[in-house]
Amino acid sequence: MTATAAQIIDGKSYAEGLRARIAGHVARLKAEHGVTPGLAVVIVGHDPASEIYVANKARQTVEAGMHSEKYELPETTSEGELLALVDRLNGDPNIHGILVQLPLPRQIDPTRVILAISPDKDVDCFTPASVGKLQIGLPGPVSCTPLGCLMLLRDFVGNLAGKHAVVVGRSNLVGKPMAQLLLRENCTVTIAHSRTADLPGIVRQADIVVAAVGRPHIIKGDWIKPGAAVIDVGVNRVPAPDKGKGKTRLVGDVDTQAAREVAGWITPVPGGVGPMTIACLLANTVTTASLINGLPPPRDLTP
Repeated sequence: MTATAAQIIDGKSYAEGLRARIAGHVARLKAEHGVTPGLAVVIVGHDPASEIYVANKARQTVEAGMHSEKYELPETTSEGELLALVDRLNGDPNIHGILVQLPLPRQIDPTRVILAISPDKDVDCFTPASVGKLQIGLPGPVSCTPLGCLMLLRDFVGNLAGKHAVVVGRSNLVGKPMAQLLLRENCTVTIAHSRTADLPGIVRQADIVVAAVGRPHIIKGDWIKPGAAVIDVGVNRVPAPDKGKGKTRLVGDVDTQAAREVAGWITPVPGGVGPMTIACLLANTVTTASLINGLPPPRDLTP
């Protein structure tokens, strides 16, 4: 790769192909084993962004030939009522994946809800059992966004073994599982964060940068090693006065325009990692449906 020739990693296009592969696996599960993967999504309250996201999940689940159930509960739902629903879904043989949309109203402890989800149906991979499986390499789904990042890296970059990967961000949702997945790929992994001493110097060493901090443009273009692969997980709304008063636009954690001048590959925001998240949720549901029924999960849907 030469300067200014960074290849754009088109997550939207890749996700479309992934969903097509998932639909094929679903059709085979139905035809050969009589199993229809089922996903239940629960949302409490009326957050507009979450409602759109949940609607997209339900639509894409059905489009892939899967069974979809959506539960929209009022803001006043008690913790006990939500836990009772989770318990019922745990015992429902038609449901293989349970996702409770976060955030939850203040009266509900999200940790208690996560712990109540059956590890066998934990397609978000938040339960301690799911985290432990990832840590020691047991079969099962992994967190959707990190799985999507890994799929993109494998497809665009190729063999990752021996590369120095710097994950900027240490969340349970992205940073930590991403580091584990990269270790599986035989990368040398550094986890950095907003309080890392000499963060620019650490990032400049990276053959692979995964930015998952949630701060707009915290990663500058001159931090990027020439030819590096840059995966930008950040989705941040910033003012866009050129679009009109009060308008906003989405930007990532990386200064994309500057980074494109030196990177080998880079994901855009939007259109990079974002579209992969729901596709990987569907992939995880196929994985859990397979495992629950004593079948090997499709190899192209798991790390």
